[in-house]
Amino acid sequence: MSSKISESYDQLMARYKQLTVIRVASGILNWDLETKIPPKGVEQRSEQLALLDVIAHRELVDPKVNELLGSIEKGLSKSKFDDVQKRNVQLMRKYYDEEARIPDELVSEMSRQAAITVNVWKKAKAAKDYSIFKPDLQKTIELKKRAAGILMDVKGTKNEYDALLDAFEPGMTAAKVTEVFDGMRNGLMAIMKKIESSDVKPDTSIITKRVSVEDQKKISLMVMDFLGFDTTSPESGARLDETEHPFSTGYYDDLRITTHYHVNNFASSMFSVLHETGHSIYEGYQRQDWKYLPVGAAASYGIHESQSRFVENIVGRSPEFLGYALPNLKKVTSGALKGVRLDDFIAAVNKVAPSKIRIEADEVTYGLHIIIRFEMERDIFAGKLSVDELPQAWNERYERYLGVKIKNDSEGVMQDTHWAGGSFGYFPSYALGNLYGGMFLQKMNKDVPDWKDSVSKGNFMPVKMWLRDNIHMKGNMYDPADLIKVVTGKKLDVKPFISYLDEKMGVIYDY
Repeated sequence: MSSKISESYDQLMARYKQLTVIRVASGILNWDLETKIPPKGVEQRSEQLALLDVIAHRELVDPKVNELLGSIEKGLSKSKFDDVQKRNVQLMRKYYDEEARIPDELVSEMSRQAAITVNVWKKAKAAKDYSIFKPDLQKTIELKKRAAGILMDVKGTKNEYDALLDAFEPGMTAAKVTEVFDGMRNGLMAIMKKIESSDVKPDTSIITKRVSVEDQKKISLMVMDFLGFDTTSPESGARLDETEHPFSTGYYDDLRITTHYHVNNFASSMFSVLHETGHSIYEGYQRQDWKYLPVGAAASYGIHESQSRFVENIVGRSPEFLGYALPNLKKVTSGALKGVRLDDFIAAVNKVAPSKIRIEADEVTYGLHIIIRFEMERDIFAGKLSVDELPQAWNERYERYLGVKIKNDSEGVMQDTHWAGGSFGYFPSYALGNLYGGMFLQKMNKDVPDWKDSVSKGNFMPVKMWLRDNIHMKGNMYDPADLIKVVTGKKLDVKPFISYLDEKMGVIYDY
């Protein structure tokens, strides 16, 4: 490797580190926006976030970056770059080519508008008044359409929505998602029919028993202790806070988890903490020597969701974990769960029933919530669905797909924060994450056949190490489709996830 190419590579990676530091700082400001900021500070924060986004944008699209890339790429075939270095260059080229086409003013406007729209969404949701939210949602969509129109050409996608999907799931298209989701829908509906014909009717009053917020905080600590995730010691690199809509953010050694406590539904927070900690474990278990490198990041949002939903559902809702957890829950809930039998508890937290709220949905019907959002996003960016039509379209799909009637827009089209923040194209990642998780489980069952016994004894370490070695430590070395092949030896397949659900629900519902 010539010294010139090596020097250019080092300069390019130094640029990426600066870019990452800026974006991580922006992420913490966003966390504060959702958790700690006083009401009057929102407008001011939107300006701060917009400026940081512009600074990051300029850092990436500086002509010097293109010059460095060109210098490296000319000699790449003759260089002694290893696979990691080549992947870093490949990713930087993708990031530069895409970002360089977006004007500074559009970057700034999208960032500022996202902060404002999220704040308006909170007010509109509390007031159950979509008309408050609609004008700013319209602005957000218009800005995303402008950006998607530009990115179509760079990414070589057939439509605007594919350009947005690629940002969350590289290489994924609406056509492929439609194909996969059709298979998933058929599998889920088949399971639902078996459940509907079962005489087993789980009693969910168990999870609606009143549990104080203070006791629920103890549950959160118990859950994170099981996962080996430290938020309390002087050496901790994470913290847990409260917010309206649970989320996690952070990078390597500074990880933030949030949850929302409902005194009449302790399971909501318990499983949101499992979910968000799954995200943070993924972030925290990246290779330290890849920190501040393009490869030192998640492969995609779908892979990220596979990790959170693996922890929340495949482990967290398993009979083994629940058997370990129930005695501990009884100790910290001030008698609320006294007398609760394990079989009843397992059935209650795994009950399958159509619902209105995505984050409260069971494992079987959850995919239908995602399909609804995917179809609506696809139609919005195809010009088939206007902002005025969103509430009605939402309500009609919920009645058609899930058989439930939406009473107001706060439990309907305004239930999620994603569209307010401009994250169009994100939702498919949740369902794709389930499918990825099913494939990972199939492989882990072969590699670690006694993992369930370990979990039943309160030992998450065998699962954690398998996820670390096979997924977390691979960072962004592969696009998601390639990572699936590397880990499992197979292409994306719906069957493992459907088989996992069918086997699990067959035991619970005795079919």
